[in-house]
Amino acid sequence: MAKDFARSDRVAEQMRRELADLLQFEVKDPRVGMVTVTEVEVTGDMAHAKIYYSTAEQDAKSAAELQKGLEKTAGFLRSQLSKRMLLRTVPQLHFVYDASIDNGMKLTRLINQALADSPKE
Repeated sequence: MAKDFARSDRVAEQMRRELADLLQFEVKDPRVGMVTVTEVEVTGDMAHAKIYYSTAEQDAKSAAELQKGLEKTAGFLRSQLSKRMLLRTVPQLHFVYDASIDNGMKLTRLINQALADSPKE
């Protein structure tokens, strides 16, 4: 009987919840504002984790500052994860901006514009 979820999937889900809590309440870096952790991918050997995030910030300068702030707090987040999770080794954290929400909003605007421009019956 095969397992429904791999261990890396379960660890990734718990990391997503813990990181969301840590980013909201524990991180004091002013560059890290409102961040939403959308997904976490953990490698099979538990050595690396990609954290996909999104934010309400739209301009490139603030997004770059946010990325720098997240990379700077990665060590703190990793140490806090080691206290909260029962893992022998905590994966190295790699932050990746998730543009899927922005792309979805662009598509919605285009669809709404196309529907507004089409002739009414």
